[in-house]
Amino acid sequence: MKKITAVLMAALMLVLCACASAEGMVGGWKAAEDTAVTEELKALFDKAAETLMGVDYEPVAYLGSQLVAGTNHCFLCRATVVYPGAEPYWVLVYLYEDLQGSVSVLGFDDVELGDFDGPGETDD
Repeated sequence: MKKITAVLMAALMLVLCACASAEGMVGGWKAAEDTAVTEELKALFDKAAETLMGVDYEPVAYLGSQLVAGTNHCFLCRATVVYPGAEPYWVLVYLYEDLQGSVSVLGFDDVELGDFDGPGETDD
């Protein structure tokens, strides 16, 4: 479990660094100051996800936003295929919120965790 947590945190840091480096660009992604999924963000996510079928998505972190003609949002989610015994996996979910408040899913990026030996850990 420590391995998965370490790899997940490393992946999250990579995404946050990538978002932070684009902050100064017009239309660039801005990293969230607080990654907590607030009630407001959860409601936004749920509004977009109500059209999705076959996979349950649980937002666990809000990674950032991008100002466009509206706002793009990026969530780190734990996804589980709706099937008995299905293994959960990690995915980035991108949402678009238009200026009238409508929300839709833009896309998904799987988070590949792979094999990782964190500090002081081995595969023995």
